Amino acid sequence: MSEPRPDRHDASDPDDTFEEIVDEATQRDPDLAVIEAGSRTLRAHSGQPQGEAVPARPADPETDKALRAVEQELAGRWGETKLEPSVTRIAALMDVLGEPQRAYPSIHITGTNGKTSTARMIEALLNAFELRTGRYTSPHVQSITERISLDGSPIEAERFIETYEDIKPYVEMVDAQQPYRLSFFEVLTGMAYAAFADAPVDVAVVEVGMGGTWDATNVIDSTVAVVTPISLDHTDRLGTTPAEIAGEKAGVIKPGATVILAQQPVDAAQVMLKKAVEVDATVAREGMEFGIVSREVAVGGQLVTLRGLGGEYTDIFLPLYGAHQAHNAAVALSAVEAFFGIGAEQARSLDIDAIRKAFASVLSPGRLEVVRSSPTVVLDAAHNPAGAKAAADGISEAFSFSRLIGVVGTSGDKDVRGLLEAFEPIFAEIVVTQNSTPRAMDADELAAIAVEVFGDDRVQVEPRLDDALEAAITLAEEEDEYAGAGVLVTGSVITVGEARLLLGRG
Repeated sequence: MSEPRPDRHDASDPDDTFEEIVDEATQRDPDLAVIEAGSRTLRAHSGQPQGEAVPARPADPETDKALRAVEQELAGRWGETKLEPSVTRIAALMDVLGEPQRAYPSIHITGTNGKTSTARMIEALLNAFELRTGRYTSPHVQSITERISLDGSPIEAERFIETYEDIKPYVEMVDAQQPYRLSFFEVLTGMAYAAFADAPVDVAVVEVGMGGTWDATNVIDSTVAVVTPISLDHTDRLGTTPAEIAGEKAGVIKPGATVILAQQPVDAAQVMLKKAVEVDATVAREGMEFGIVSREVAVGGQLVTLRGLGGEYTDIFLPLYGAHQAHNAAVALSAVEAFFGIGAEQARSLDIDAIRKAFASVLSPGRLEVVRSSPTVVLDAAHNPAGAKAAADGISEAFSFSRLIGVVGTSGDKDVRGLLEAFEPIFAEIVVTQNSTPRAMDADELAAIAVEVFGDDRVQVEPRLDDALEAAITLAEEEDEYAGAGVLVTGSVITVGEARLLLGRG
């Protein structure tokens, strides 16, 4: 597949026509030329995407009421963490919907940490090359509509509601035919695939919910499979070693696909490589076929030079903190190169200006996100030890806090001790709390573990998140010598989302 070239026409020019763009692209892959022409014709009418990261509740009371009704109906189904290892129900839904997931090519992303940030980067890169994108990620930070995005923006609440109402009769049909009703995540997956086909999109960027083989998203035939770093998480469902977890996640690798493999534990990498050989997939490995050439901290993020499948890409500003985000960027770049056939079919690079523009536009809410100053409050959705270690390293590198106060609220099914131990070296004090969901670990139970890790004198308990935030900010402000103190809110995507709202970012 050839590289799209965004510099030939102004996509906002009303005189651009489908035929003109196709005629102009005769020296390129004809299928891609038609796809790009269709995208630009649509954008001439709809305008460029706004890239809103986290939408607020609908301003219209009736729309908000309708969205809440949909949310309530979805919440009445099996939750995301309750699984029956089968794609039977989602496959049945796709069948009655007319197989919408086959209406566009897709890039499928699995792994333990970094999936959503990598998906956002891939989406930005594809948008920079004038392709219409659909992105499906989970969980959401604040609004359920974040999970389904078109051209970099969450779909509007009205469209979310319409999509649900459109597929609802088919969902009920499948429910009646199956031993178990479709789950919350399966219905949302069906909505995403239907919305992408209806848009229509040129390519879908799809993040698994959990695992791979039996994940509801795994009814697509992706040409590119991305595997972000694998570590221990969901061990009660996916396995107790990286190799066992990799065996489940390897299910996203389809025959003849290209696998973009981030740095992995040796046993996990071996499983992935074996799977690739079995299905005749091509593998590109971070540190071998692609990777980071250089990286330095910059104001508001970092400056990186990346080596992709087709060459070196210099002086890229990434407005995200932490070495882990630079690794995510290398993975995302190579995934997009693979999608365009670079490295296997073609030995050339993508346009560097487009790459720089795309990365500079990336947002990743709740990932070392600064939401307040004086004192500085940072949010990070780390919820397992590996994620906590990456966040701790990132905040130590990018910020020069004289003292850092942690606000931590976790889910009860996580390796809480491992997470706390990763943060212990950087937290002067910790305020333990809990979010509003039934999955949240009780604050007193969390405090008992925190005392064992931090010592009694460094732990404060505030069961209500708003009280916890106030207590942490007070601790950060209490003495003049701590004028450079900060607060990090972490432990769960849900905790971060609720904190984001309380701090006025919703």
